[in-house]
Amino acid sequence: MTKYVYVSMHETPMKEMLLRYSQIERVKEVSEIRHPILREALALTEIRGPNLEITSMADIPSGTGLGSSGSFTTCLLKVLHRFKRQNIHPRELAEMACHIEIDVLKEPIGKQDQYIAAFGGVTVFEFNKDDTVSARPVRASADTLDLLEDNLIMVSTGFYRAAGQVLKEQDDKTRTADPAMVNNLHYVKELGQRSLEAIETGNLTDLGRIMDEHWMHKKKRSKMMSNPDIDRWYALAMENGALGGKLIGAGGGGFLLFYTEQKTRLRRALRAEGLVEVVLNFDYEGTKIVTG
Repeated sequence: MTKYVYVSMHETPMKEMLLRYSQIERVKEVSEIRHPILREALALTEIRGPNLEITSMADIPSGTGLGSSGSFTTCLLKVLHRFKRQNIHPRELAEMACHIEIDVLKEPIGKQDQYIAAFGGVTVFEFNKDDTVSARPVRASADTLDLLEDNLIMVSTGFYRAAGQVLKEQDDKTRTADPAMVNNLHYVKELGQRSLEAIETGNLTDLGRIMDEHWMHKKKRSKMMSNPDIDRWYALAMENGALGGKLIGAGGGGFLLFYTEQKTRLRRALRAEGLVEVVLNFDYEGTKIVTG
């Protein structure tokens, strides 16, 4: 899906760093920066300023499950490398972003957001036991991908949360080898493999049903995964043409994504509930530099 995060950077005659995001910071040293990703990205790339201005904007708010922090981190690192007149491969970009968020900031997250932001496309990732990641484009026809893109509907729930709040419980249970959590995650991994098969064979009806099966199992991981409003909207969608769906991301809020072969009927039902649709498109470029 296309999710825009813009990061711009340039030198200024100021004797300080000016950082604009949802807040504004003026600092003289990188160590003084409050925003953790900005601080660690500048430290990692050894850019010390002080005559720098960095501005970020996004078309989707944080806490929505759409991988905003991963997108922001890859965009920021891409810009910092351009500033240093250095090229960076998508794999290196993703690994640097993962290092900042997972190793340095200790966020209880996986690598999928950073990798898909860096690579783009409808991409298959395999996360190996040695901590490496394999990537390849999905082997599906253009007609299948067009139909998949056209049959997806995404709406905002109006609930936002930090992914770490939901993922910490999952991470703690996984580290202690909680049987129910481990079995649930293994089952979801199998669903991912079945989803890939459905897409690559062009059987998108099966994909919709697998999404429903996935959501039913995902809800079992945590009481914070859903709430009565989300459950009601999901049931309404299933009664009005959705074959399956799920909350995107860690859960607890953000966006509901549905697969349907009756898009007009489903769209009307969701609009009647006051849910706002966000039009989505597949992005095949990944993190890139845009020059104006």
